[in-house]
Amino acid sequence: MAADDEGVMLSAIDHYAYCPRRCALIHVEQVWDENVFTLQGAALHERADEGFTTFEAGKRIERALPLWSEELGLIGKADTVEFLADGSVRPVEYKRGARAARAHDDLQLCAQALCLEEMLGVPVTTGAIFYHASRRTREVVFDDKLRAATREAIAQVRDLLRTGRIPPPVNDARCRDCSLLHSCQPQALAAAAGLDEDALFTPPSDEEMEE
Repeated sequence: MAADDEGVMLSAIDHYAYCPRRCALIHVEQVWDENVFTLQGAALHERADEGFTTFEAGKRIERALPLWSEELGLIGKADTVEFLADGSVRPVEYKRGARAARAHDDLQLCAQALCLEEMLGVPVTTGAIFYHASRRTREVVFDDKLRAATREAIAQVRDLLRTGRIPPPVNDARCRDCSLLHSCQPQALAAAAGLDEDALFTPPSDEEMEE
């Protein structure tokens, strides 16, 4: 990474994959609004963010572990990283919702794995996401397809940071629970652009519910 390139926060990958405009508002415009979901998420991460070490059943668990990658220009931290007795390493993310396959969660977790591989010099092949609402864990395999998608997302976020552009609002089912709804104003901007201003209130499709 060139010295004048922007470093990419690991959280920005999740934000971008979910909604590029949300990523730009947070990481370019420095906009952040709270709602019940962000407060729930902050409460969930409180213990993981304390940054301490525990030992459980043959594994060492590091919480709030700083992560970085010189190659990819990434910075951030993992909620937890498990160091198992067999030498394997596994990042674990905590999410407030119910267990479901969400591409943006997987990209963020894979980016953590890429950082760990560079930092530790060992392969990191799997990770996990713990969903607080359902108290269930979903394993994520870092295969070639996910790794390629993660690297592409990192490049897209870096381009967004470099240009400072703010993408247009999506104005769909994603907006309703977004903490930046009032700052983003998707309905008003959609109406001004002649788009469907009622899209925000259209019931989400099955595919959107998986996001």
